[in-house]
Amino acid sequence: MDLNINGKRVPVQADPAMPLLWVLRDLLQMTGTKYGCGIGACGACTVRIDGQAVRSCMTPVASVGARAIQTIEGLGTAGKPHPLQAAWIAEQVPQCGYCQSGMLMAAAALLEKKPKPTDADIELAMTNICRCGTYQRVRAAIKRAAGMRA
Repeated sequence: MDLNINGKRVPVQADPAMPLLWVLRDLLQMTGTKYGCGIGACGACTVRIDGQAVRSCMTPVASVGARAIQTIEGLGTAGKPHPLQAAWIAEQVPQCGYCQSGMLMAAAALLEKKPKPTDADIELAMTNICRCGTYQRVRAAIKRAAGMRA
């Protein structure tokens, strides 16, 4: 099967039932997407499919088809970071950093839908778990990035 990952067609030989997370990490060596809980609760594995935040540990690769997958590797670059990545650094969001790729992908999906999110919008969209507890910094970074996008 062929997948559309970060704007590129990528051929993959995988069991159709294999979770997208393992296709990305094990078959394609795209390790920016993290494994957390394996039951879709923590959000460390969040990627975007057609702009929507999706838990890749619970998404069979066959269900993706030709839809556009965006991983953290496709969000921005060191030379041209996404506004969220710049805001994450400015607000000093990461501590251990493990959950951050999933957080960034969920935040990117939020800002695509709601360019100027309210606190309530952020609360509803950001269901990712951060054991370091940087939720206030996440909120500040999302708001900063929303201002950068204006």
